Amino acid sequence: MSRRCELTAKGPQVGHKVSHSNIKTKRRFLPNLCNVTFISDALGRNVRLRVSTNALKSVDHNGGLDAYLLKANAAVLSPRALELKRAIEKKAADAAPVAQAS
Repeated sequence: MSRRCELTAKGPQVGHKVSHSNIKTKRRFLPNLCNVTFISDALGRNVRLRVSTNALKSVDHNGGLDAYLLKANAAVLSPRALELKRAIEKKAADAAPVAQAS
């Protein structure tokens, strides 16, 4: 499993570990990832994703997983998140004509 956020595409970064004597050795800065279960209102089911804590705050700020995915750029989403985005868009498109007819 890659160390990459499924919503924001945050991944490991490379930098230096600097000792007291200023010797620099390579190290990796890993993103703070956690397995989270989101509730999708449009799909009516739970979705498990591996996301960074920063993405968790972004999802909460945007009003839930559905709103975040609809707003998100498709280029940075993982294949699973992209499938969810398409399914949510499809559900929203199916629900929209019913609301206009009444």
